[in-house]
Amino acid sequence: IMRLTIIGGGPGGYTAAFAAAKAGVDVTLVERAQLGGTCLHTGCIPTKTLRSSADALETVARLKEFGIAGDCSVAPDMPAVVARKRKVTATLQQGLEKTAARLGVRVVRGEGRLVNAGLVRVASADGEQEIVGDRAILATGSSPLQLPSLPTDHRLILSSDDALELQAVPEHLLIVGGGVIGCELAFIYRAFGAKVTIVEGQGRLLPLPSVDGEISRLLLREMKKRGIAVELSRTVSRVIPGEGGATVEIAPFPAGTGEVRTLPASAVCVTVGRVPNTAGLAEAGVALDPRGWVVVDETLETSVPGVYAIGDVTGPQRIMLAHMAVAEAHTAVHNILHPDNRKAQSYAVVPSAIFTAPEIGDVGLTEEQAQGRAVRTAVFQLRELGKAQAMGALAGLFKIVVEEDTGKLLGVHIAGAHASDIIAEAALALQKGCTARELFETIHAHPTLSEGVYEAAGMLV
Repeated sequence: IMRLTIIGGGPGGYTAAFAAAKAGVDVTLVERAQLGGTCLHTGCIPTKTLRSSADALETVARLKEFGIAGDCSVAPDMPAVVARKRKVTATLQQGLEKTAARLGVRVVRGEGRLVNAGLVRVASADGEQEIVGDRAILATGSSPLQLPSLPTDHRLILSSDDALELQAVPEHLLIVGGGVIGCELAFIYRAFGAKVTIVEGQGRLLPLPSVDGEISRLLLREMKKRGIAVELSRTVSRVIPGEGGATVEIAPFPAGTGEVRTLPASAVCVTVGRVPNTAGLAEAGVALDPRGWVVVDETLETSVPGVYAIGDVTGPQRIMLAHMAVAEAHTAVHNILHPDNRKAQSYAVVPSAIFTAPEIGDVGLTEEQAQGRAVRTAVFQLRELGKAQAMGALAGLFKIVVEEDTGKLLGVHIAGAHASDIIAEAALALQKGCTARELFETIHAHPTLSEGVYEAAGMLV
């Protein structure tokens, strides 16, 4: 029986463990904390749980709009919100533990250090043990980037992890970084009643290649409607602690293009990126790129024969998303089990979901990424849908990018209620090489929000 050792029990690690165990492999999964990784404990699931509490507050604030009479005074009970988040996380973690036990996956607690494909050393409070195997998968993930100029003290200067554990709503929360995490937290804490300011060095919110510029502009409008202040092309140069908070200096970015201003803040949350968890890997001979991410080939094998790497640890040159790690896990396990029939990991069609207000769903090329190609685009406004009017969810759009001559889908970008769910249809259509006409000729149920995909496709037929 083949023996596989996996270091890291996040979405990539536990998926690989379960898939390999089902195939009859003897699996040892090494995890230094709890099964579930960043996604379950400090990422996807906790933020979406807080987002649900924020949604509930916003719905209550709009009751009169829906014809519901009566006085309803509500406020976030942060200890209860955090307790609910922990309960959700614990429930899902217990499910993973049970699955591991049912499939016979041996879970070893401790810090795993790779020696080679056949040996992993695990250090824990009980001492060190050696795990001997045949192959290894690195699924060690990433951690929040610490800025030397803004060292987190978990009181005044917070990491994104800290923001998920706050026992009180800050009066004025200043968020450094207008990427996915920063924007999600901004809407959550604004709904909870905080004054919120985002400081972003780039010239737009969500400055990611996968996010269409039109959607970034829509998000900026929605933030302004809610009273979220946005400082673009600016960076935090200094935080001066004071009584009950701090004075924050924000400077133009790049430097020298304007004045330095100050803003008050009772808490500063730093959400400016992530760094790889690669301690000890270089010593084991694993090649790292100049920024420290693990280098893998198209089959996800590292420079050490028999050692594969998946998920965040392979860096942003691939795609740092939980569902990408899951896909990579299946690829890596297949390639370990079938060395004579290995397959390359594809990154051609990878949807992303951003849980702002409204939600954002993306897949494929943006209009900006398609520059230089002959393309056509269509934009359909969410508010034109009957279901959107009935729900009172009017902010949003559906944007489709197609090849000009063939009408073949190149990208779909959605902002609006349930965009994260609707994008799956677009991902399937791209995966199957559909045209706008084929999407338009697919009958969509009425009244639904997914009709926006149908309507946008119809504009390109």
